[in-house]
Amino acid sequence: MIRRILALGGISMALTLAQTPAPKAAPAKPPAAAAGKYTPPKTPWGDPDLQGIWPLNHLIGVPMERNKQYGDRLYMTEDEYNKAQKAIEARDTRFQSGAIPQADAAGIAMKQTSLIVDPPDGRFPALTPLGKKMQSEMRDSYRPGQTVFDAIEDFSPWDRCITRGMPVSMLPRNYNNGIRIMQSPGYVIILLEMAHEARVIPTNGQPPLDSQIKQWMGESRGHWEGNTLVVETTNFNGMVGKVSGGVPGAPRELQPSSDQLRTIERFTRTAPDTIEFKMVVEDKPVLATGSFTVAYPMHLDNKYDMYEYACHEGNTAVRNYIETSRFERTHPKK
Repeated sequence: MIRRILALGGISMALTLAQTPAPKAAPAKPPAAAAGKYTPPKTPWGDPDLQGIWPLNHLIGVPMERNKQYGDRLYMTEDEYNKAQKAIEARDTRFQSGAIPQADAAGIAMKQTSLIVDPPDGRFPALTPLGKKMQSEMRDSYRPGQTVFDAIEDFSPWDRCITRGMPVSMLPRNYNNGIRIMQSPGYVIILLEMAHEARVIPTNGQPPLDSQIKQWMGESRGHWEGNTLVVETTNFNGMVGKVSGGVPGAPRELQPSSDQLRTIERFTRTAPDTIEFKMVVEDKPVLATGSFTVAYPMHLDNKYDMYEYACHEGNTAVRNYIETSRFERTHPKK
């Protein structure tokens, strides 16, 4: 096993162990084809049972945005998939050698060409004029070209170890991809390994909070539609971007969110070891199309070990960035 490094803007924060998931066969056809043929187990109180650990390592090789060579195709041909599998094996070999210390092994390639399934071309939507203005004002250690760091305001909430935010918390990253689902009567809890978030989702008809109460991860309310858990999240504070550094194939530019952001997630267990996940991300003030949709299969792996994400507000990365930035500006290269 190789040590896995939890890094913040290139500064190591904590150490854990990397995990190599057991390879699973990639879906040969759209998963929805089998969605209605499986009856999931029930909890003792009668809800569909989604409990377990559903890590997203297998999605490391699936870019958020689709490569333009695939056009509107969501799935690869057999030849394309075979090439992708060889590329994943080569990547994992480099990782296992220690050449990529800040990454988990993917284990398998997927035939899916992008996490974004709508728009049909799998590309991130264009921004509205307001969205472009907000984008220009975003500050983040991952912002391309940003070299000036003078204060806390020059860093994102994730830089500061506050939160990774939504919808990005439900997207894969190079490491710490564990997602654990727990249930109790009237509640579903989604525990995220990255940034140790716990999404507590009432499913008991609990009324929403006043719309003026804003939260970093928004406020979620869930209900069951047959065997599907539907989760609607609103009341975001608009201070976290839609994606963050390390999401494979994400747009290079930072992507802003407004406080009108809304996500609608659907979790449908379609096999003993599979959940079909779909998330509609709506943000009309920011996105020219108003929304985009992400979808992917989740695979059960209860042997996956979820480690502590030991990042906190007292981390040294923020101070190091500021000190280095000030030094560079007062000691310019000749």
